[in-house]
Amino acid sequence: MKSTQLIKLVLSLVVTLAMIAPFTFLKEDIVATTVELPSTTPLEPLGKEIALKVKPLATMAPRTKSKPVVKKLPENPLHQMTLPDFAAISDTKQKKKHFFNYMKPAVNKQNQHLLAQRAKLLQWLDKINQKHTLTKQEQQALAQLTSKYKVKKHASVLVQLHELLLRVDIVPMPLVLVQAANESAWGTSRFSRIGLNFFGIWCYTPGCGMVPNGRTEGDKHEVAAFKSLDDAVAHYLYNINSNKAYRVFRTIRAELREQGHELSAEILATGLLPYSERGADYVIEITNMLRHNRQYLTENNDRQPIIVAE
Repeated sequence: MKSTQLIKLVLSLVVTLAMIAPFTFLKEDIVATTVELPSTTPLEPLGKEIALKVKPLATMAPRTKSKPVVKKLPENPLHQMTLPDFAAISDTKQKKKHFFNYMKPAVNKQNQHLLAQRAKLLQWLDKINQKHTLTKQEQQALAQLTSKYKVKKHASVLVQLHELLLRVDIVPMPLVLVQAANESAWGTSRFSRIGLNFFGIWCYTPGCGMVPNGRTEGDKHEVAAFKSLDDAVAHYLYNINSNKAYRVFRTIRAELREQGHELSAEILATGLLPYSERGADYVIEITNMLRHNRQYLTENNDRQPIIVAE
């Protein structure tokens, strides 16, 4: 019993010493002040004296200079066109109408151009099937198309024509419009405003377009810039019709043609897996946009009043 009381007493003394010890060994350089006290001064006033004379840590910390605010200068457009100010249209339905109506004429123009070229190819194919030869002018035109669409120049004329018919064809208007809306944030993105790039098309020659703000160090790609909306749409269609990545898209389109079906935007969208790093998620998003915007995509081409950026 006595031993238990003794242990408790020792522990009490140890705790008391532990609490007093930090104060008994305080030095002048630690508290950054000089305090002279008589030996009879109680411990508590010493703590108060020190607390009054030591500056708070916050006031002793070095002042940090605030970084100057750098204003971003407006980026000059790389084209001479006056674009609608889609960002100024607050009503979602009106914005969609204005955007689609702005894009439709250029898409229609380039698709009609492709259909005219396709009609010639079909005429030439018919001549070959009937054992006729192409005229010199037709041969030159065929050579230009095989070069443009990367068809083997040493292949037979028949093979060249079949290969070109896989490539020289339209992309349905709704699919082009929805991709443009998706890639350009409904015409409000930097790339669409500055470079008329509504389709997120890259290029790899220095100075060919705009450098992405978030480009990884070491990367050399730029986002292509175009001089007109016609050029932008034509390049998009050419990319779909010539790039190896979209071979599946072109195969699906050819199958639809072969079976006499219309070129369904929803079906063809499944051939756009390589268009984005998001893959299937991107395709699902495009098909959802096709469904949700059907009422705007099937309307006639009557132009709506458009707000123009100053």
